[in-house]
Amino acid sequence: MMTPDTIFLTTCSIAAAGWIIIIFLSPFWRGYDKFVTGIVITLLAIAYTWVNASNFDPGLIKKFGSLDGIAQIFSNRYLLTAAWIHFLAFDLLAAVWIKNNSVRHGISHLSIIPALIFSCLLGPFGYLIYLLTRFIKMRNYFAENF
Repeated sequence: MMTPDTIFLTTCSIAAAGWIIIIFLSPFWRGYDKFVTGIVITLLAIAYTWVNASNFDPGLIKKFGSLDGIAQIFSNRYLLTAAWIHFLAFDLLAAVWIKNNSVRHGISHLSIIPALIFSCLLGPFGYLIYLLTRFIKMRNYFAENF
């Protein structure tokens, strides 16, 4: 079995490819989102599922009810790595949504780069930055197709 460190480095490299595509190539590549969601995020989802399935313990389920329980779950480096892969996948998914939504609403790629960078680093904060950017550009919070 691969070590948590190897899994971490491998999945971070896979995610980095997705971020490079979204930030630098998406303005020039129409099908970037199909590649990022269909290949990059899918690979992360497979890794996530494999790490969790390889370390499944039914006794862990009851630990989800408290912060101390979560801390105990994440004391297992494999499960901590799985949680990190979860972040990697969902942050990329949010970035794809941000990019597609910005195109739908005519917001320039340059305008969303801060939101994408913050999505990479701080997930939901990047989403919030995008919503603020979109509101400033459109003067409408609940834009069509949200």
